[in-house]
Amino acid sequence: MQSVKKRKRVQSAFEWMDALVSAVIIVVLLFTFLFRTIGVEGTSMVPTLANGDRLIVSHLFYRPTPGDVVVIVQPESDTPAIIKRIIAVEGQTVDINFSFGTVTVDGQVLEEDYINEPTYMKRDVDFPVTVPQGCVFVMGDNRNRSLDSRDSSIGMVDQRYILGKAVFRLFPFQKIGLIE
Repeated sequence: MQSVKKRKRVQSAFEWMDALVSAVIIVVLLFTFLFRTIGVEGTSMVPTLANGDRLIVSHLFYRPTPGDVVVIVQPESDTPAIIKRIIAVEGQTVDINFSFGTVTVDGQVLEEDYINEPTYMKRDVDFPVTVPQGCVFVMGDNRNRSLDSRDSSIGMVDQRYILGKAVFRLFPFQKIGLIE
């Protein structure tokens, strides 16, 4: 009788271990192939994102689209990944009127209800510019406090350096939800 109880406890422990190991493997596969989490550092995406926000980034079958908030790695830099919004993709022409603070893509002024303030800060890139093949033009939503494609140190971003699209905010809990 004692040995049967002991055997059942051992069997139950193995079942729990099996379930735990399976769950860990599934989580690792999800984070490897479907999405990853990343933290926001800095204020270049205010008001959309704030310093310390935690995001889920999806990279499976991702194709860059204007308006997407993306995470970009900079292989030649020691800085961590940056988070910016895609303004234009290959073949599109971007122009910025720094007097009025407006951004134009292919002759159309963008409706940018997501920005913190109009774009008055000029960097060292001369406009208009046409986005080369395989690249995107990105800007932060906090335009006058963002280092982005207006500066030659970032410039046009090669699509291969896009980790993925930021799709969901995990933290802070009061702001949890989809990112637009």
